[in-house]
Amino acid sequence: MKKAVVLLSGGLDSTTCLALAASEGYECYTLSFDYGQKHNAELNAAKKISQKYTVKRHEIIKLSIGNLGGSALTDDSIAVQDYSGSTDIPLTYVPARNTIMLSIALGWAEILDADSIFIGVSSVDYSGYPDCRPEYINAFRNMANLATKRGVEGNPIAIVTPLINLTKADTLRLGLSLGVDYSQTVSCYKATDEGLACGRCDSCYLRKKGFQDAATMDPTRYI
Repeated sequence: MKKAVVLLSGGLDSTTCLALAASEGYECYTLSFDYGQKHNAELNAAKKISQKYTVKRHEIIKLSIGNLGGSALTDDSIAVQDYSGSTDIPLTYVPARNTIMLSIALGWAEILDADSIFIGVSSVDYSGYPDCRPEYINAFRNMANLATKRGVEGNPIAIVTPLINLTKADTLRLGLSLGVDYSQTVSCYKATDEGLACGRCDSCYLRKKGFQDAATMDPTRYI
């Protein structure tokens, strides 16, 4: 059976990727990260979602990048702002996060002899993160081909980004067609330990807009 490592935060996008990988017949290995984020609601959701999809193995990797500060998601001195519509890179950007996570996923994929890594980045409905853009993903693919045994032997591990050109509404339509229960996912940057969403941050705004544009009920539990 073909294998895939799926980066799973417990949010809307990564859960859609897991559902898609499972539907395509992959044996799925989910990878989550405790990188010092201010709440554990997403990680708790990732555990439950991994169990629901009966993945082969779910690993939570503890990183210390949050100790370095520099992001509203990890640094207590930086507040998570409400959605403003700004096109600037937001304070919730975590420096080098996707590069670190993809690198660990790449190593695990090679150990597992997995064919693919799924990551739920989007360049359409996103908060301006530079490591969600197509040019970044293409650069990482090139690096991965140079940096792995499989890559240099002509059998590269695919970096699969099925959502990269989809709006949030399109992602929701895809997930709903696959039977995803979005009430189990947590996307909020300021979620409570119980997984209740603030309804005001960038992530909540994009999520709410996605449900509205998809003309489907929003099952998110808000404060």
